[in-house]
Amino acid sequence: MKKYITRSFLLVLFIANVFSVNSQTSEKAIPIFKDGEAQIVPAFEDETKWIREDLWVETEFDTDGDGKLDRMHVDVTRPYQTDSEGLKLPVVYESSPYYAGTANPIPDGLFWDVKHELGKMGKPRVHPEVTRTGKRPVISNSQIKTWVPRGYIVVHSSSPGTGLSQGSPTVGGDNESLAPKAVIDWLCGRAEGYKTPYGNEKVTSFWSTGKVGMTGTSYNGTLSLAAATTGVKGLEAIIPVAPNTSYYHYYRSNGLVRSPGGYLGEDIDVLYDFIHSGDESKRAYSNSKIRDTEMKNGMDRISGDYNDFWAGRDYLNDMPPMKAALLMSHGFNDWNVMPEHSYRIYKKAREMGLPTQIFYHQSGHGGGPPPITMMNRWFTRYLHGVENGVENDAKAWIVREYDKKDNPTAYADYPNPDASLVTLYLSSGAPKTGALSLSKTPNQGMETFVDNYSFSGTSLAKAEQTNHRLLYVSPKLSEDVHISGTAKVTVRLSSSKPAANLSVWLVSLPWNEGREVKITDNIITRGWADPQNHSSIRKSEPLKSGKFYEVSFDLMPDDQIIKKGQQIGLLIFSSDKEYTLHPEPGTELTVDLDATTINLPIVGGIEVFKNAVKEN
Repeated sequence: MKKYITRSFLLVLFIANVFSVNSQTSEKAIPIFKDGEAQIVPAFEDETKWIREDLWVETEFDTDGDGKLDRMHVDVTRPYQTDSEGLKLPVVYESSPYYAGTANPIPDGLFWDVKHELGKMGKPRVHPEVTRTGKRPVISNSQIKTWVPRGYIVVHSSSPGTGLSQGSPTVGGDNESLAPKAVIDWLCGRAEGYKTPYGNEKVTSFWSTGKVGMTGTSYNGTLSLAAATTGVKGLEAIIPVAPNTSYYHYYRSNGLVRSPGGYLGEDIDVLYDFIHSGDESKRAYSNSKIRDTEMKNGMDRISGDYNDFWAGRDYLNDMPPMKAALLMSHGFNDWNVMPEHSYRIYKKAREMGLPTQIFYHQSGHGGGPPPITMMNRWFTRYLHGVENGVENDAKAWIVREYDKKDNPTAYADYPNPDASLVTLYLSSGAPKTGALSLSKTPNQGMETFVDNYSFSGTSLAKAEQTNHRLLYVSPKLSEDVHISGTAKVTVRLSSSKPAANLSVWLVSLPWNEGREVKITDNIITRGWADPQNHSSIRKSEPLKSGKFYEVSFDLMPDDQIIKKGQQIGLLIFSSDKEYTLHPEPGTELTVDLDATTINLPIVGGIEVFKNAVKEN
């Protein structure tokens, strides 16, 4: 009897153990969260088991003239459990015009000629042919290793007229907003997906929760904002990194024809040619309709005025429908897509009551997204619905000079709420250096400089004496001065010619030659304007020789600590060798010092600045 009981008991234990093991091995994989962040799940890490597929999503437009609705090429990467276990997950989505190859490198001759008089056209440019590269059907590997192991599905799409996506590139046209909207509609079950570009076999997103977040850098970041401005349901959060939010602000500046940093002579039609890697048989139609008609008639390289063409490519104008939570990221020393691009959208989103945060670092273009923990908390909150309190975090995160990017300083907002504008006045000194001070000294009169694009802004700032610029400097700082926000300059000037470039830099002096870590090269911020647009950004008027005009405009937003021992300098010159057109040297500009000021956003305001410029 005892022997029977023992055997029975052992049999029960064996069955129980087997059941327990089977229960553990059949436990379904799900996302895991800790401290408000999605964690890497071992069951999602094995790349060899990821399911990768590509398809085409049908849009609501036809922009390549073939009489059929354009379809966007899309790829999907997801954990295998979305098939085997019926797991549904949210999506991290990135769209781009660059995935399939570009016309890179574009020889200098294919940019616009910049050596010509203002108000005239340069030599006609040559249009390059774009050869598609990257023939694999899977579009991109970006984002995948970061987000799939953390319990997300990653989706990419090529934008219209690029790669295997149909349609025409428009560089900011409506179809570039509606294309990612269509993909999001498909992810939410509202649009049709197909296995082939022209076939009828459908593909569904049965694995999607209908919660989508978008991210990407530069043009890719622009497209995440473009999608959000449609108000598409299901796009819960976006993290644009250094996005171009207005093509006018990218290629013009306060009425001035201005190139993005590093690409002298680039304009919107150059970018069109650069990205147009789509179906070669459709290019002639797109080139004729978009580049050679719409862009040619709208871009206006002669006056640089703002018009309806540019207004239609400014996402600030499209924001009212936007609902997505916004985490912006940008570099204060991005002189390609300049830091104003993110600030203007962040400010508007904040005014609209949307969940917003902004992350600024001290590097240039492509300097990187926010720290992964910030992105993770953002997507965890808005895609997984985990109440981690991210909406109550600081609104602004600024990477201080020489700090690591994963160690930003928290601000209640940007600009720093403790900053206020301090007005500084000019005292004469040309052709050497004048003074920049809190007190206005009357009867300073006029000072004149001569335009010559041959001299760079850097060389003009460093020169002890030159008649090609005006330079006004503060006393040596006895304390650090923290600038946070947007400086505004007002210049009253006259020109010897009907048109002139106007360039303004704010610099710290003396110039730090050969320092180990170059963050700013002494440039605090800068800006450009066309004096012909002194009254209206939409309508320029020729300048009358000898007549004075008041020109007021913002410099680029910044957040920087000017160290004790430095001086703050206001540099005024005409043609900026790296950014503006290059007219024949010789234009004389005369500045009325008594009517010229700069307003600096200083943390602590006028009292802090007073203390910093006291006599040593």
